[in-house]
Amino acid sequence: MGGKRFMIDQSHPSRRPPVPDDDGHGDDGLEEARLRQQAIGVKLRHMFDQVVNEPVPDEFLDILRKADKKAEGGS
Repeated sequence: MGGKRFMIDQSHPSRRPPVPDDDGHGDDGLEEARLRQQAIGVKLRHMFDQVVNEPVPDEFLDILRKADKKAEGGS
């Protein structure tokens, strides 16, 4: 009881310590999979940001304006 205890956050898979395999080392396959998933996540966020920052087409804005006028006019 004299030693310090450290709490490990295991709520997120990327923060979990590697699971030792038969030879006592961490599983390289799991780490590679985590890195691959992280890279995919970065690319998906980048693609999402590009879509969000695209301008709204004029045709769509016209449809929204017409809908607003109808809603204000009550018809």
